[in-house]
Amino acid sequence: MRKKQHPKKFHLFEAVLSVICVVLITEAAAPVAAIGTSQLFWQIFLMIGFLVPFGLITSELGTTYPGEGGLYDWVVRAYGHKWGGRVSWCYWLNFPIWMASLAAMFPKIITMATGVTIDIFGSMVIELAFVWIVTLIAFTPICDSILLLKITAVIKVFLALFIGGLGIYGAMKHGMATNYTLKSLLPTFDLKSLSFISVVIFNFLGFEVICTMIDDMEEPKKQIPGAIILGGLVIAGIYIFSAFGISAAIPVGKISTSSGLIDAVQIMTGHKTSVLILIVSVLFLFTLFGNMVSWSMGVNRMAAYAADRKDMPGLFAQRGKHNIPTGAVGMNGIVASFLIFIAPMIPNKDMFWSFFSLNLILCLLSYIPVFPAFIKLRKIDSKAERPFKVRGNDFLLKVTAYVPMTLLCIALFFLAVPTDLKRETLISTLPVTSGAILAVILGEIVILCMKSKEQKEEVRQKS
Repeated sequence: MRKKQHPKKFHLFEAVLSVICVVLITEAAAPVAAIGTSQLFWQIFLMIGFLVPFGLITSELGTTYPGEGGLYDWVVRAYGHKWGGRVSWCYWLNFPIWMASLAAMFPKIITMATGVTIDIFGSMVIELAFVWIVTLIAFTPICDSILLLKITAVIKVFLALFIGGLGIYGAMKHGMATNYTLKSLLPTFDLKSLSFISVVIFNFLGFEVICTMIDDMEEPKKQIPGAIILGGLVIAGIYIFSAFGISAAIPVGKISTSSGLIDAVQIMTGHKTSVLILIVSVLFLFTLFGNMVSWSMGVNRMAAYAADRKDMPGLFAQRGKHNIPTGAVGMNGIVASFLIFIAPMIPNKDMFWSFFSLNLILCLLSYIPVFPAFIKLRKIDSKAERPFKVRGNDFLLKVTAYVPMTLLCIALFFLAVPTDLKRETLISTLPVTSGAILAVILGEIVILCMKSKEQKEEVRQKS
């Protein structure tokens, strides 16, 4: 259990803001808008089919088994340390890859905001600066700051509502850039659109991070489920509103997955650069820092927690002052920096989407075992006190668990498998798929090495 960092407990409203900061991903609005008019259907469908059951399951598991372990702890209790190691590996590794993807956005957004062209060397310097500023912040108690979570959450909500409102205003004044009809709102099930569904699901992940803040809550048994459910509904509404605003301003085929939000402001204001665009860009870039810092709390604590139990390398178990997991934090910076250095060798020039896709695959993989673990823990640990309990008979509980798990698997398939055999598609997809396979194999090697080391230690102690 981590040490208390905040003498003042926070209330439900602050817990909801914390959920919004962690879960609301500002940069994901553009990829969702790129789905097209059917994104409204997918947002609502996945909110019902994934967000609600996932929120309920997380509320029960988080209040029944509170602590730093999160997903890892739940899966270990149900399926043992080997599966727990797999979850912690994928969950941790997705973070530095995600950080590298956000770093790739920085030079482009700066150019759009200022009009200044940045060369490859300058871009790399900016990207490395982002990575190591986040890493250095994560070494300090400020990464645990509830005030930082509040500020980031408010800025995220403001940007999302501003973009949505600006898009609606532009549509009323100049007409819709994207034609919305009853028929167009229905899903087309084309492979390209389906590959973006994983982004919608990713937008609904991260609720378990609030469970690591249990020490800072006045009434965690009530605040955790309340924050997850209320925050989830607010976030879903914000995503729909902001994505609609982007698609109202930009024709779907022209939406950039990396800079769509700034593109929308430029088009709606009629200026390439302006004070407004500069302000929006600065706020947007600030939210990227907020994303990384807020997620760092849960990701690195889980990695350290797993390392303490010999399911991650010993380096991850290292902790510094204020119980900060310095080993995991340092490895975040090293891995993200490595990806930045090799980025020029990757054939796909959209570095944001390349790294973001790889991050998505590993992130979604880490969540899949949670759903069957929920069912199994109900059976093998039925006597545990459950402050919040998902209601329903065995059949309803299985539906609650396996429907979102199935949606995760479907999203993974369409994300990792090429939508066609065209050269351009293969160049953009195969490096991501290969990277994911390599990451999983590396994880299995890490698990085998840890188990072998543990067995040798047991033999040495017995002798």
